[in-house]
Amino acid sequence: MTEYKIALVGFGGVNRGLAQLVAERNARWQASLGFSLKIVGVSDIFLGSIVNRDGLDAAQLVALPAEKGAFAKLHGGTAEAFTETVIRQSGADIIAEATFTNPVDGEPATTFCRWALESGIHVVTTNKGPIALHGSELKALAQRNNVAFEYEGSVMSGTPVIRLARQALAGAEVQGFEGILNGTSNYVLTRMQEGLSFAAAVAQAQQLGYAEADPSADVDGYDVRLKVVILANELLNAKLQISDVACSGISNISAEDIATASRNGQCWKLIGAAQRQADGSVQASVAARLLPLSHPLAGISGATNAVSFTTELVGAVTVSGPGAGKIETAFALLSDIVAIHTSQQQ
Repeated sequence: MTEYKIALVGFGGVNRGLAQLVAERNARWQASLGFSLKIVGVSDIFLGSIVNRDGLDAAQLVALPAEKGAFAKLHGGTAEAFTETVIRQSGADIIAEATFTNPVDGEPATTFCRWALESGIHVVTTNKGPIALHGSELKALAQRNNVAFEYEGSVMSGTPVIRLARQALAGAEVQGFEGILNGTSNYVLTRMQEGLSFAAAVAQAQQLGYAEADPSADVDGYDVRLKVVILANELLNAKLQISDVACSGISNISAEDIATASRNGQCWKLIGAAQRQADGSVQASVAARLLPLSHPLAGISGATNAVSFTTELVGAVTVSGPGAGKIETAFALLSDIVAIHTSQQQ
């Protein structure tokens, strides 16, 4: 039976969710997946860090309060975030990186990934920044060191959109995609359709934890732009930079715009899209668009995400699912670990 030693970088909702799954399902994974996970280190800029090569109690980690320096309460823990030590010296086979996404330079997550890959350690991450901004470099580094770099959760959290397109649509010749790739903006538009103003809908999204205190990354399209770059580069072999993607959001859509669309049998959606052109280039954009109610994305409501792929052989293929959530995103990390395990068995 295979046991993978794993270190968690960042211990917010996602990696705490992964630790919860380890606590609850490790024995089941041994039977159904052929491996188990042993958490040997955790580092978090707020909570501190802890390393134990013999393994940490996953349930104890999950129960730890979200208080500054909380890891100092555990035997062997410290209030300081010694992230490089956790990555390089914990004896981990896999690093699960789930820190805050910095859309400007992808740091410090990119450095965390680089440290692991340089050390011959597999990396699984849900972080958009390193993939959108430094994906080519990190993939090349992983290949040179004969380790995996997996990031299924970077686009639609627990919905396996990257792996689905690569594997299930292999040979179908994906030519483009258009998607609802931000649950917060879709929730806001859904509530506006139900009668709320833009400001009231954003406030409700904030109350529910969908939107941050500063919601601009969601409602102005910046989050979607990162995801479009990832999907286009992964699935269309584009080499897009963030600046290549024209971007606008939903903050200028009024209640009257919503009402007019409804009267005309249409609805507003924030759409991230990319399409291969006749000359082989790829054009991409993020913008609010009016969709007819017959469109496969028109019926996607609330915080749900969806993407519709255009293929040569089977036409449009649409997949929808959760684009956020602690356990859902933690599952994306698990799916990446499953992919690593499968490759190790071949």
